[in-house]
Amino acid sequence: MLVHLRRAVVLSVVLFVVLGLGYPLLETGVAQLFFKTQANGSLVTRGAAVLGSSELGQRWTGPKWFQGRPDPDNPMASGPQNYGPKSKLLLRFSKSQAALLRREGITPTNDLVTGSGSGLDPDIAPADAYAQVNAVAAANHLSPATVRKLVERHTVGAYWGFLGAPYVNVFQLDMALAKLTGSR
Repeated sequence: MLVHLRRAVVLSVVLFVVLGLGYPLLETGVAQLFFKTQANGSLVTRGAAVLGSSELGQRWTGPKWFQGRPDPDNPMASGPQNYGPKSKLLLRFSKSQAALLRREGITPTNDLVTGSGSGLDPDIAPADAYAQVNAVAAANHLSPATVRKLVERHTVGAYWGFLGAPYVNVFQLDMALAKLTGSR
């Protein structure tokens, strides 16, 4: 019996060292070596200041900026709103979001009035970005053609030409807009 207990303890220690310490350290090392930006949160900086992460949706409020999906502004609360298609709360939220967009001169689209599945999505469809071009151009005193070209440059196609749908990362688009207008 004592032999079995000793074997179990030795095996537990070995597995703890290999799987609890060695493997996580190896994975961290590989991530830092080959995927340093992603492993450190895909942070976008200006000088020493961290402006945000290109992988998380953030709020840029007001008509000067492109709007993403109306997800909560809290990355710790990942997850959808869980409103069903017949939910009165979803209908009320969507109507209020559509009214807000109309006041800013933006034609509401489905993605601009409903949250994403993760609650953290930084991407919208190109049609959602183009729906905002005239309002953003007017608020920034730019021509719609200039803003439209900005959206075109930040539209990412399907992976390998056929996987997924084209998208626009709102954070990166707004960062380019800020650079163009000299704001933020």
